Amino acid sequence: MGKLAVAAITSLWVIPMSMIVNHIVPDPYMDEIFHVPQAQQYCNGNLKSWDPMITTPPGLYYLSLAHIASLFPGMLLMRTTASQSFSEACSTSVLRSTNAVFAVLCGVLVFEIIKLLGPNLSDRKATLMALVMTLYPLHWFFNFLYYTDVASLTAFLAMYLASLRKRYFLSALFGALAIFIRQTNVVWMLFVACSGVLDFTLDLPRQKEKQKVDQASDHESIDGKEATLRSSLRKRKPDSSLGRFDRAISTSSTDATKGLVYDVYTVIKTSWSMKWKLLVTFSPFIVVVLAFGVFIIWNGGIVLGAKEDHVVSPHFAQIMYFSLVSAVFTAPLHFSVAQLRTLLQELRINWPLSLVLTLVALIAGFASIHFFSLAHPYLLADNRHYPFYLWRKIINAHWLMKYMLVPVYIYSWFSILTLLAKNRRKIWVLVYFLATCAVLVPTPLIEFRYYTIPFYIFMLHSSVRNSGCATWLLIGTIFVCINVFTMGMFLFRPFKWSHEDGVQRFIW
Repeated sequence: MGKLAVAAITSLWVIPMSMIVNHIVPDPYMDEIFHVPQAQQYCNGNLKSWDPMITTPPGLYYLSLAHIASLFPGMLLMRTTASQSFSEACSTSVLRSTNAVFAVLCGVLVFEIIKLLGPNLSDRKATLMALVMTLYPLHWFFNFLYYTDVASLTAFLAMYLASLRKRYFLSALFGALAIFIRQTNVVWMLFVACSGVLDFTLDLPRQKEKQKVDQASDHESIDGKEATLRSSLRKRKPDSSLGRFDRAISTSSTDATKGLVYDVYTVIKTSWSMKWKLLVTFSPFIVVVLAFGVFIIWNGGIVLGAKEDHVVSPHFAQIMYFSLVSAVFTAPLHFSVAQLRTLLQELRINWPLSLVLTLVALIAGFASIHFFSLAHPYLLADNRHYPFYLWRKIINAHWLMKYMLVPVYIYSWFSILTLLAKNRRKIWVLVYFLATCAVLVPTPLIEFRYYTIPFYIFMLHSSVRNSGCATWLLIGTIFVCINVFTMGMFLFRPFKWSHEDGVQRFIW
């Protein structure tokens, strides 16, 4: 079991499902009506052409060109004649296969990250975890369509893996690619860079201290008493699946003197003393961010096309929706007696402060829903998307309903952050929360697809990674059931609009 097993098993459902989708839905659908023709223009060599309705950069189209170029010789050999041109090879099904390849790569990258974060995990469990995460419904569904989501996630995972391996130049290159696919990935590149800075300022000094202690102990004489003591310490060391990144972090989080304030102070102090080394080490990220800033100035905004429909708006309710959607997808982790007991124990530890934080969170939640809950025209008019029905049937079922959901949103966030804080420092959890807000809050449209990257980060770093195989199998079962339903609705429940020709289908 390992990354080859992940690639092989992922291919077992990606290939046949791609064939089924291409057979039943051969023509471009939904956003594909913009992406497919644009990619075909690139296949024809018209690299200067651009559809003004497309909001994202052309990174996916260039990746598709490389993908088709690798397939083209084989496609010629399979033809009876060699008359087929490169542009003719850029069919909808072939363009969709770009994401099928990225779907397999995603599984492999997730496996590599899991093994890096938890080297004590067995290959069998790491394989199971990677396969379950590839089934995440908001990722799995778009493996079979020509959207930017799968390529965006692949580039992010590659960027993050390179950063965890301390290969920051390569990480910045993948970050530039991720931004070239979707602009909002600049936030996730900053998150990756911040994680690297935290590793430098909080973990490396501790590792150097430990090395000095180890070197000093090596020079001491080893008598029988010392040997016995070391043997006793080895026996007392807990057997944990925490990796070299999480183990030190988990230890520090249990130290009462090393909370959030201490970490912030340490980061600022150490960053100043190591400022030149940090600037040199993370200069590739700085260059990419500066280049992106130049792009924003040149473009007059972050969105390329259809700017009037994608105006940046303060949509704070979006982060509430993210917490509940993520919690529902992994319901066994959040809505259980054990997790409720854990949250109550966390609140009881320092109940005055916990009470204040809970009240502040509730007030912020109610304010977000009342003042910053946006209903985009696309959401209200397009009944092909599931958020359309959730908005009408649940959130707006009664004027009180949206307020009644606020405690559930807050509980979901508390549960997510608590699970993260078991393995990660509080300052890292804060950076994760701020990055999630920076991506989701400016987005006026409720699109569950935007939740994919923060969800993956949560699953990779939370204590969920240390859960038993039964928990992962249960989560995988939930994912499969949702995928069967959504794909079944997409393929076998088409409908028509009276005011528009063509077949319509349900989609995320």
